[in-house]
Amino acid sequence: MTMKKFELEKRKAEKLHNDLGAANAPARFGQAAATVLDKKEQRKQDQAKGLVPFACKLNKDLVQELHTRCSEREMTLNDLVAELIQTGLAK
Repeated sequence: MTMKKFELEKRKAEKLHNDLGAANAPARFGQAAATVLDKKEQRKQDQAKGLVPFACKLNKDLVQELHTRCSEREMTLNDLVAELIQTGLAK
């Protein structure tokens, strides 16, 4: 079975794209400096800190507002939500 010229060029392009993938991509925003933990290690660290997973469903607009405030205050979503809950419970 012979390949058409288009298929041959398409496969060459795919191979080139795969070879230049994430392994060779430049580090951006300090990603190379951060150590990547697997999920099991991350869970162990979270448990050692006393953190427990907490999931809930929120309105899309509220989530966008939370993300906006996170970026304004330069803090993580987890920290912001914890702070807001603590403030709300204190009242």
